[in-house]
Amino acid sequence: MTNRKAVKENDTLLQHMQAVKEGKRHFENAFQGVSRMILEEDIEKVVVNGKTTYDFKIFRTGRKHVIGMYDEINSFVSFVKDAAEGGSSKEMAFVLVGEPGNGKTFFVEFLCGKYRSFLSRPENCKYTFQFTGLDTLGSYGRIGVIESQTYEDPMVLAMNFFDSPEETRAFLGKQGFSPKDIETLYLDYRPLGACSAYIWNDLRAYVGGDTDEMLKHIKIVPVPLTESLGTVTGKYAAKDKITSSAVDLLGEESIQRLLHITDTNNPYRFDLRRGALARVAGGGIHFSDEIYKNKKDLVQVYLGVIQNRVIEIDGYKWPIDSLIIATSNNAEFNRFLAEKEEAPIVDRCRICYVSHNTNYRMQNHLTAYAIGSDTKTTLTREDLHQDPNLNYAASIAVILSRLPHSEKLTPVETMKLAAGEVAGEKSLKALAEVIDTLNQDPDITKRFGQKGLGQRNLGRAIQLLVESSETNEGRCMVAYDVYNAVERVILDYVSDAHDRAKYLEDLKIARSLYRERVMTEMFNAYMDEPYAIRKDVMNYVNTIIGIDAESLGPDRMWKYKDPQSGELRALKIDERYVQNVEDRLGLKTEEQREAFRTAVRKVYGQKISVDPNYDFMDNLELVKAVTDVRLKSDIAGAGSLIGALANRTNEENQKLYDRMIDTMLNKLGYCRTCAQKTIEYFCTQEDER
Repeated sequence: MTNRKAVKENDTLLQHMQAVKEGKRHFENAFQGVSRMILEEDIEKVVVNGKTTYDFKIFRTGRKHVIGMYDEINSFVSFVKDAAEGGSSKEMAFVLVGEPGNGKTFFVEFLCGKYRSFLSRPENCKYTFQFTGLDTLGSYGRIGVIESQTYEDPMVLAMNFFDSPEETRAFLGKQGFSPKDIETLYLDYRPLGACSAYIWNDLRAYVGGDTDEMLKHIKIVPVPLTESLGTVTGKYAAKDKITSSAVDLLGEESIQRLLHITDTNNPYRFDLRRGALARVAGGGIHFSDEIYKNKKDLVQVYLGVIQNRVIEIDGYKWPIDSLIIATSNNAEFNRFLAEKEEAPIVDRCRICYVSHNTNYRMQNHLTAYAIGSDTKTTLTREDLHQDPNLNYAASIAVILSRLPHSEKLTPVETMKLAAGEVAGEKSLKALAEVIDTLNQDPDITKRFGQKGLGQRNLGRAIQLLVESSETNEGRCMVAYDVYNAVERVILDYVSDAHDRAKYLEDLKIARSLYRERVMTEMFNAYMDEPYAIRKDVMNYVNTIIGIDAESLGPDRMWKYKDPQSGELRALKIDERYVQNVEDRLGLKTEEQREAFRTAVRKVYGQKISVDPNYDFMDNLELVKAVTDVRLKSDIAGAGSLIGALANRTNEENQKLYDRMIDTMLNKLGYCRTCAQKTIEYFCTQEDER
C-alpha cells in the first residue's frame, strides 16, 4: 500500500521529476538496479578449491537459498556490473549452460524473487505513465486511458518531452536539474516506444502545443509487481515446435483495438503485452528457459532483441530495458553449436558453464532440500524416522560421482580438499592444479564438476528409498539403504556405459566411507557419549604437542590452556597410545612418525587461530586410526566389540548390546530400526577398504 500512497501524493510528471531530483525515487536501468541490489548487501572473501573468490550474501539468505555456485555467481555479478557501467555486457545475454539438475533454473528464479522484493521497497519502486482523456481526441473510440505498453519510466517521457533535444534540456533545467544532472540522465536516454511517441504527438496537436495542458493528460502509476502477471520478472519456457512463434515474445496486432482506433497508422493497434518481452521492458529481468530448444525463427528474434534491446514489428520500434538471462543444458547447447550458421546468437551471449556442487559439506544442505523439511510418513501414515547418518551417506554418494578421477589425487583426497579439509600431505595446490588441467579440455563435460549425479537424481534416490518395503516396514529411512537406491538410479537413468561404470565405482568408495563413519558411531555408542571419538582425537593431538614440553614432570602430566574454553587443563602424556595410533596409520619409522606429527602441529597452528572449535574430525585417516585403536585394542570382553555384539549368547554381551542400543536411542538420535541395522552392519565385514 505504501507505493500506492506515494503515487497519490506525486502523481504528476513534474512531481515525479522532483522526487527523482531529490533522490527519493530512482531512474536507473535494469543492470544498475540488479547491481545495486547485490552490492548493497555484505560481500565476503572465501577460498574455494584453493582460489580466493567473493561470496555475495544476498544469495545466501532465505529458507531455501543458493548453495555454492561461487564462480558462477561471481561471473554473473561481474557481467551485471560491467553492463551497469556501460560496458559491452549491456548488448549481451547471460546464459547458464550445464548438466540437468544442477541448479541453473533455481538460481535465476531465486534472483528474480530477490529483485521483486527489492523493487517492492518504496524507495526502489518502478513507475510508468498513462495517457488519460484520450476518448476526447476522437480517433481512439472508447479507449480513454492508455498505459505505456513497455512500462517506460516517466523520465524517458521527460527526456522526449519536445521533438527538439535543446528544448527538452531547457525544460529539464526549468524543473531544477543542473547541467551535470541532465548529462547523467542522458547517459540512460532512449527514445519513446512507437505508440507512446505517436499518442504524445496526437496530444500535442490536440492541445495546440500547450505544455500545461499536455501535462494534465499524464498520470504516473507504479509498475505492478504481481508475479503471475509476468511483469518485472518474466519466464519464457521453450514451448513445442508447432505452437511457439515470435508473437509469444513480441506481441501482435489486436483486433479489439482496431475496433476502436480509426487511424490505421496508429502503432497502438499492436498489443505488445501479448508477448513476454514488453512486460519486463521497464527495467525487468527476462528469463528464457532452455533458450536453444526454441525454434530457429524464435532464436532469430532473440538475435535482434539481445543486441539492439528493441521490440520491432512492421518497422515500428519499442526500446526495451531488460536484463536477459537464459539457461540451456549441455546436450542442447552442443547440438546448437554444431549448426554453424547459428553462431551469431552465441556470439551475443556470455556463456557461463555451471558445474555441480563438489563440496560434500555444502551438499548436506542440498540433500536436506531433497529429503524435504516436512515430517515424512510411511504409506500407512505412521511417522518415518531419519537415520542420523542418512544425509552424510547420500551426500558423499552423489559428490564422489561428480569428482573426476586423477593420477595426482585419490577420489577421497579430492573430496576432502574440495570441501577445504585436510587430506594427509596433499595440499589445496594439488587440487587447483588438477582443476586447471581439466578446465583446459575443450569438451565441457570433462571439466571439473561438470558430470555426475545431479539434484534430480538424488531426489529420485530418496523417493526410491521412501517407497521401499524395508523403509515402510521398519518405519525408518536407514542410511545404508540409500546406496541401493542410488545404484538403482545409476542403472536406470545413466545411459552412458562409461559414466555408469565410474559412478558404480564411486559408490563403492562412498560405502567404505560410510563404513568408517559407522565405526566412529559405534565407538561413541560404546563409550556412552556423543562426542567420545572427538575427545580421543583431540587427546592424540594435544599429546603430540605436549610430548616434548619442558614442563613435563616424572608423572608425565602436561598443563595446557584449552583454546575452546580458555580453561587450564591437565593431560597425561601416554606415549603408548600415540604409538598405537601411529602404527594404525602405517607409520613405522621414527622419521615417518615425526613428519606426521609436524604436519598435525602445523595444521593445529593454522586452524585454531581462525576457528577455536576445530577438532580434526575432517582428518578421516586419523579418526579411523584412533577409532581402531580404541575399538580393537582397548576393549576387553569377547576379543573385540564386533565379537561381543555378534555373539550375544552370554549375559554380559547382551547387556553391552542393550546398553549401546539405549545410548543410540537416547543420545545419538537413532530409532530402534536404524540402531539395530547399524549394529548388524558393523558386525559384518562388508565395505572394508
